[in-house]
Amino acid sequence: MSDPLVLSSRRFTSRSGIDTEELTGRTFPYQFDRALVDDVDLDAATPGEDLNWLEDIHLMEEDGMPAVFDRYTNAFLKIHFKIPPGQEDEYARKVLIKHLQEGNSYGIWLKHRHAKFRQPELGSWLSGSAVVGENYSPPRLNDWDPPLH
Repeated sequence: MSDPLVLSSRRFTSRSGIDTEELTGRTFPYQFDRALVDDVDLDAATPGEDLNWLEDIHLMEEDGMPAVFDRYTNAFLKIHFKIPPGQEDEYARKVLIKHLQEGNSYGIWLKHRHAKFRQPELGSWLSGSAVVGENYSPPRLNDWDPPLH
């Protein structure tokens, strides 16, 4: 698989918003199949004992489609399956948690290259997550040295 951070082959739209599909250049099965998120345990996946962050996640709309906002990527994750009435926020939360647990958030991909301190790769949504940020070194421009102070 090619490096997901390389943008050279991507074509971005001129819309004012941007979605996860556009950033990553792909979609994920759980965006299309409700059965793939039915078993997500929101209580077990909640970081720490604080449910407040999850209560802030609501079903929204992007390009006329149901979507959930991934704040780690700062983009929408579209939901292509039919959501049962009255369960809109529950399914938005389940899709987002599945997305984070599987490490598919573009923001999580960026952690490998840009995390400046030791932290779980997949946050606290998944126990036993790998650790990133232990060997951070700032990027350097070729043929450039910082000025002497």
